[in-house]
Amino acid sequence: MECWGVGSDDVGTDSAHPQRARSRLESMSTPEPSIFSRIISREIPADIVAETNELIAFRDVSPKAPVHLLVVPKTQAYSNVVELAAGDPGLLAKMVALANELAIEHASGDFRLVFNTGSEAGQSVFHVHAHVLAGGLDEGTLAG
Repeated sequence: MECWGVGSDDVGTDSAHPQRARSRLESMSTPEPSIFSRIISREIPADIVAETNELIAFRDVSPKAPVHLLVVPKTQAYSNVVELAAGDPGLLAKMVALANELAIEHASGDFRLVFNTGSEAGQSVFHVHAHVLAGGLDEGTLAG
């Protein structure tokens, strides 16, 4: 899946080139919408299973388990779960609570919650999101 978001690991720390640093900061003030932001705004269709004022949840287009849902904040302010935990722990708690509700509704209530953080960990969309995996997962496997 194409990454439409902007990460925060290169925020204007180039002290040897202040113009380059300022340019980076200015470009980050108006990031391109992530693919998830485009789903939230209904520019891109998705199989939406839940929505609140702050969150949206939909089926993953490439499921790795019998139940594979994504829980996504409607804000694009956080690229990963570490940033979200530091910046808005209450929103993170709401994500976990919605994941639990979805696991009860779409599976037995048991679930695996995965946050990929960084490209080497498999994160391809840099708009924080949780993978809710359920339905016959074996211990010792990451997915189904």
